[in-house]
Amino acid sequence: MDAAPGSPEGDRLELPSILAEDYEKKFFPVETPDPVEAILHEIESRDISKKDLVKYIGSRARVPEVLNRKRPLSLKMIRKLNVGPGISADIRVREYSLANNS
Repeated sequence: MDAAPGSPEGDRLELPSILAEDYEKKFFPVETPDPVEAILHEIESRDISKKDLVKYIGSRARVPEVLNRKRPLSLKMIRKLNVGPGISADIRVREYSLANNS
């Protein structure tokens, strides 16, 4: 496993690695979560309370609106979430569906 890159030993180890990676991508793809799911995961895994989100999302009423998909994340919210608790903006800028209002 300590073979130097470009050496015959390294080349022999690289092929199974490439095949395993290709297999995982094909049969076990990891889909990027939508922005709300990502926020919910982050607050759960990092022990951030919904109350803590008020300073990044807005008022106390706005937090559940966003988390329940009644209101979309604004660019300002995304930026604050990225800087404040460090929730990555990469996922937050993806489009996602809001709750059906019917």
